[in-house]
Amino acid sequence: MPAAAPRYVQRNQPPGVPPLELTGERTLPDVPEENYWYRRHLVVYEWIAERLAARGADGTRVADLACGEGYGSDVLARSGAEVVGVDANPEAHEHARLRYVRPNLRFERTLVETYDGPTDVVVFLQTIEHVQDPDAILERFKALVGPQGEAYVSTPNLLTLAPEGAEKSENPWHVKEYRADEYRELLERHFGRVELHGVFHARKLALHQFAIERLAWDRLHKALRLTKPFYGWFTPAIAASDFVLRTAEQGADLDRALDFVAVVRP
Repeated sequence: MPAAAPRYVQRNQPPGVPPLELTGERTLPDVPEENYWYRRHLVVYEWIAERLAARGADGTRVADLACGEGYGSDVLARSGAEVVGVDANPEAHEHARLRYVRPNLRFERTLVETYDGPTDVVVFLQTIEHVQDPDAILERFKALVGPQGEAYVSTPNLLTLAPEGAEKSENPWHVKEYRADEYRELLERHFGRVELHGVFHARKLALHQFAIERLAWDRLHKALRLTKPFYGWFTPAIAASDFVLRTAEQGADLDRALDFVAVVRP
């Protein structure tokens, strides 16, 4: 009989806050084995929060749709904006409501498709690839933010997520994964202005990527039986600063990006 898959549950939660289990549908903080993905998502939330703060976000109404565990909504609320984290999952909603408490932050349990609160900025990260009808959801965002608002919509890059030549990764939660050109085309069907950024490895992750691509590190650590001790140290040590956002105008090759982050306006 095959061994059961390991269970990964959040560690060291505040008193009274129920930990969430990692299912693969959403990323979580406080799970060392998940830290790479958590930091890869966190850097985008921090980047958005910096943009909001730079323009003076006091009074700006932000809807973080499909907010999951809630850590991103909490980051956005640090900008001074009025933030609502929206998610339909009852366990995630209860966890977020109890863990992240700020006067300008609240959580609402409802579907993304039916949320209808007053909104200046929509944030919808790493979720459009889960959506059956992305055109309908983008039209919904355009209606929510109105003619003066904006939305931040991110998705993984098919070319760096899936095996070479495949049209989809093995992630069972994903419906459609995008290349840069088709993602831009999707967004431009609904928004007049589309600003596309790529997420790339930086600092120690860039060195790690270089070691894999140029120094055969993947074969070496296995041959030396270093895999478990090395990644047991390396993965939890990854920080948000080990990722960077760049545009094609800044010289980035978006086909090599890990994720695409679009800033869209009507």
